[in-house]
Amino acid sequence: MTAPAAYTPTEMMTVVAARALGNSDVCFVGIGAPSAACNLARLTHAPDITLIYESGTIATKPNVLPLSIGDGELCETALTTVSVPEMFRYWLQGGRITVGFLGGAQVDRFANLNTTVVGPYDKPKVRLPGGGGAPEIATSCGEVCIIMAQGKRSFVDKVDFVTSLGHGEGGDHRARLGVKTKGPTRVITDLCVMEPDPVSRELTVVAMHPGVTREQIVENTGWDVKFAAKIAETPPPSAQELSVLRDLQARTKAAIRGGR
Repeated sequence: MTAPAAYTPTEMMTVVAARALGNSDVCFVGIGAPSAACNLARLTHAPDITLIYESGTIATKPNVLPLSIGDGELCETALTTVSVPEMFRYWLQGGRITVGFLGGAQVDRFANLNTTVVGPYDKPKVRLPGGGGAPEIATSCGEVCIIMAQGKRSFVDKVDFVTSLGHGEGGDHRARLGVKTKGPTRVITDLCVMEPDPVSRELTVVAMHPGVTREQIVENTGWDVKFAAKIAETPPPSAQELSVLRDLQARTKAAIRGGR
């Protein structure tokens, strides 16, 4: 019988994503994995990070992870709350947010995201929640970090619907569309870290998590994935990172059981 792992692949992914954030960042946070990563950063190495959620909460410091952008925990712990139109027009489209954290149902080789439909738009196999503010986050934040569990159903050669623009068709497509922000600069999964090639903008594996093989990454990617000439090994989570993350998740579960 093998000993239990010191951490799970999801914990590895969350920790790596948290490390991508700095103390001076102003971060537009998505619900779910992005929220866990951003709040882990706030509770560890980036205590002064400014977290902003789509509902208009600015510099929020939730004690538990929000269930949605409308969770009262966000408003109660925010420095201030503004209207949604002000959030998007003044803060997001005004260029005041340095990084957006997003996830999705599908991502392709050029980091375009789909949260709209799986299958044809008119007769989809699955109709998803939609874009919300993600399309604007993808084009108006200084850069975007994507966090998603990796598998062939989600890492596809071409998304069924482009909800949030990544690097479009590759190359200088964003610039040709008049989009001036960097777009996705990093895709963090439970297996590896990918970054866009400087020229083609195709996602390339630059780091692999401990114990992960190239074969695993290939098997869980829906395109002919490329690897950088030099592949780094991701440092494993520290005891502090795991302790803070697990405590945050335990508080969240307790709050949900208590009827939050």
